[in-house]
Amino acid sequence: MRDQRLRVFRTAVDGLIESLDALVRLSRWNHSESKPEPLVIAVAKLQDRLGAAERLAGSNFNGSSTEAAKVTAMCVALKRLSASYLQYCKQIASPLNVDDAANSLESEISATSATSDQWG
Repeated sequence: MRDQRLRVFRTAVDGLIESLDALVRLSRWNHSESKPEPLVIAVAKLQDRLGAAERLAGSNFNGSSTEAAKVTAMCVALKRLSASYLQYCKQIASPLNVDDAANSLESEISATSATSDQWG
């Protein structure tokens, strides 16, 4: 990554994936055990990371066609992850849907991560 702007986008995607993964893991955590601090910290950063994702996904990028293609793919990833989080929030409104919501979000995280060859 020669252009530092690419690193900003990549950091945003990686951070959002980290926070969403931590959210899924904590949603399944046994209440009798204490929650691992790294997961709690990652979830605490979720709102900031979602905001950064939204700003970056809506920004314009001018660069080489190769770099622009990577940025476009990262923007698609950010939008997919943000939309999946919103869907997760809607689903957990009912306590009966918490496991399904976590499974759906986890599936989308995996599917989005699998596209990293386009933006990695």
